[in-house]
Amino acid sequence: MEISSKENIHFFSNNIILPMDRSSFKSESSASKEKQSCCGGIKIFLGALSFVYFAKALSGSYLKSTITQIERRFDIPSSLVGVIDGSFEIGNLLIIILVSYFGAKLHRPRIIGAGCLIMSAGTFLIAMPQFFMGRYRYERFPSTINSTVSISPCLQDKSQTPFSALEKSHAKINAGCEKEAGSSMWIYVLLGNLLRGIGETPIQPLGITYIDDYAIEENAALYIGCVQTVAIIGPIFGFLLGSLCAKLYVDIGFVDLDSITITHKDAQWVGAWWLGYLIAGAISILAGIPFWFLPKHLPKPESRKDSSTSSEQSKFITEDNKEQHKSYQQQVKIAEMAKGKSPEFFPSLLNFLPSLKNLFGNPVYILYLCASIIQFNSLIGMVTYKPKYIEQQYGQTSSKTNFVIGLINIPAVAFGIFSGGLIMKKFRINVLGAAKLSLGSSFFGYLLLLSLFAMGCENSEVAGLTVSYHGTKWTTDYEQALFSECNSGCLCSKNDWDPICGENGVTYISACLAGCQASSGSGKNTVFFNCSCVGTLESPSRSSSAVVGLCQKGNDCPKMFLYFLVVSVITSYTLSVGGTPGYILLLRCIKPHLKSFALGIYTLAIRVLAGIPAPVYFGVAIDTTCLKWGSKRCGGRGACRLYDSSALRYVYLGLTLVLGTVSIFFSVAVLWVLRKRSSPQDETLSANGERGTCGTKSRKDNFVNSDHLIQTTYWPEKETRL
Repeated sequence: MEISSKENIHFFSNNIILPMDRSSFKSESSASKEKQSCCGGIKIFLGALSFVYFAKALSGSYLKSTITQIERRFDIPSSLVGVIDGSFEIGNLLIIILVSYFGAKLHRPRIIGAGCLIMSAGTFLIAMPQFFMGRYRYERFPSTINSTVSISPCLQDKSQTPFSALEKSHAKINAGCEKEAGSSMWIYVLLGNLLRGIGETPIQPLGITYIDDYAIEENAALYIGCVQTVAIIGPIFGFLLGSLCAKLYVDIGFVDLDSITITHKDAQWVGAWWLGYLIAGAISILAGIPFWFLPKHLPKPESRKDSSTSSEQSKFITEDNKEQHKSYQQQVKIAEMAKGKSPEFFPSLLNFLPSLKNLFGNPVYILYLCASIIQFNSLIGMVTYKPKYIEQQYGQTSSKTNFVIGLINIPAVAFGIFSGGLIMKKFRINVLGAAKLSLGSSFFGYLLLLSLFAMGCENSEVAGLTVSYHGTKWTTDYEQALFSECNSGCLCSKNDWDPICGENGVTYISACLAGCQASSGSGKNTVFFNCSCVGTLESPSRSSSAVVGLCQKGNDCPKMFLYFLVVSVITSYTLSVGGTPGYILLLRCIKPHLKSFALGIYTLAIRVLAGIPAPVYFGVAIDTTCLKWGSKRCGGRGACRLYDSSALRYVYLGLTLVLGTVSIFFSVAVLWVLRKRSSPQDETLSANGERGTCGTKSRKDNFVNSDHLIQTTYWPEKETRL
């Protein structure tokens, strides 16, 4: 005999003890306490997970902001920096399967806490080379370092140079060669980023599932949305931190800053890149502390105790669709096997290949997967080298570049993702509409990107590289053109990079190659006189002066940079709008029992085929546009000092645009398949049909509420990809 809730309260109020099933009947007071305990515990976990998302997004974006700093500090090419950047994805892939499978059986909060410790250890390891590889040495002529010794930049005769100064200089070089020849300290940066990827692995799968398991069902989407929103803030602070550290000299606290002869505008300048990693590592440690005190399980809400399926799954499984219901029961059975409730483990393994065949037999899924892989190749490469592009193309400093990206571009991406979800919710867009919105977003985004080809700056006027010593532009063998009649009497090296700016507005690779005979002052205030190559076109025989540093780019460059920022922000927003509709398209055309598997394959493919290779081949392509390579102290090619602005623009934007165009063709194919499979009367598509393809059904039976899907899904890794 069942007892109503009112009768139950009446019996308890009269202190009458009845033999009741504890799992079926509870007093209002105990239920209220349990609800408060559940809500309190899940909210604490939500706050801790949000902080962890912030920490991992901050450290990931900070790495992007230090790409050029690492390249100069370790004297390595862009292609090698791309390998370092891709090592994070490699570390993530090493253990993602183990964490996803075994993590759910163990203490999930503590595994996340351990991941935070590993992530912080990797972040600290990235910064460690700064404390072991000695002080940073940049190329400078001795007279600009020591004002007490007057040395002629144009060494017409070695006797002009004090023997002690030359001897001291060569002694320092020879002493450093033995140590440098046997060390490749950039490997520690690679290993640290690899370790950071390993530590970050359990955060997303275990954290999101923990919220989904113990949160009230209608609140789960809101909680996940809060986590993703906080994650967007991480890159903003990451790039702003990169901007701050880029202004500080790399050896701050270890050397006298007054003795530094270069400024943050110099091509050889290296900021305090390591300082941000120490800060990010400390934040990761703090973020992991709360998880060690959270329970393995939280009390489940009453609304979820008696239901074996979620409301989302129930929407896909209808009473008439027996085949669909049967497949879901099979999914539940396999899930129980994985939890150790059944000894029949091998049958679940036998279901893997049929599921994989079913998934890859879905043309919509395969085409969308191909489109996403190619598009993420485009976006990852573009974002990784965007700071370098801005610095080299528009002559901006690393500090200003990071500040602009963090304060303008990242918020535009966040607003675009939010707008895409809002459009889907407000207009209740179906699968076909989502495909159109995703395609339109990509098309107009890359169309805007095409306009950036016209918003570049001309090459800096560098004598012997981009212009002749007479001021005319030409293209010949750059190395042979470094010497001219005006510096033929000087003993100069073509490997040096110590640029000076002549009063004629032309940059010279070194004071020696400019034919300068004398200098005064020291450090940043050094002025060179009697420079035979720094003559104006009107009076080429007139000797002129020069100052330390590169000359500013053309007068139109600041205006072009402003145009670039405006178009870049609009492009970032436009491309981001299509992220959520595309993700919804992916979910709605997959059978319910294959959704998790499909998302796993999707994430794996993006990481392996886009996250790892894109930074590498983008870096290789960018290296081909280098005009002047630096030289290591012991010989060998170092980091690039000067790029061909026009070639860099065509390679960087061209590669991004070509990949984006190919992805658009795949998106058009997705739309064509969806149109072919939809009826004119009803374009609403559902997750049923043979081989997992999207088929049509009546709106009454199989319409999927777009509100629910918008709230419960998110675009993975959006905080670091754009």
